[in-house]
Amino acid sequence: MIELAPPYRGEGPHALWHVSEDPSIARFEPHHRAGHSLDEALVWAVDTRHLPLYWFPRESPRATFWANSQTSGEDVALFLNGDRSLRRHVIEREWLGRMRTTRVVAYRLPAGTFEPWDRFWISRVAVEPLELVELGDLVERHASAGIALDANDDLIALWERVVGSTLDFSGIRLRNASMAT
Repeated sequence: MIELAPPYRGEGPHALWHVSEDPSIARFEPHHRAGHSLDEALVWAVDTRHLPLYWFPRESPRATFWANSQTSGEDVALFLNGDRSLRRHVIEREWLGRMRTTRVVAYRLPAGTFEPWDRFWISRVAVEPLELVELGDLVERHASAGIALDANDDLIALWERVVGSTLDFSGIRLRNASMAT
């Protein structure tokens, strides 16, 4: 079973969410998602605990990581400033400005038709959102939640070190990193 990421300040109750730069979605229809092992049309969501993985402009490459029960003290010291409860999100420096200005919203979705899959939740039927939440300044959102947000000049090199460590992690849109091969 996959361990949850550590909680964050102001987390709120468990709910399912879809994050987008489009504030006008009235209904989420199942669709095929390239690059995933599930080859069927689905609606994808993320739970509240993992919602911060999407507090970014959609195309922003990001390396996110945290300790789990298997993480060594050495890796906690090296990557998390010695704080086992720290969540760390790293982007390329060029994305910092967009983190403050890109309009990103979170749609809260009804849980009834969703089932867990990896760190996601999937529904095989269309769903209509229950609520729309403006995320605002994403740098400030990270700070308010107590999640370390850092910029790095070589995100891919950092990512390779994280993947080779004992940390738990999620890398998103890394193909968009300026140093990606």
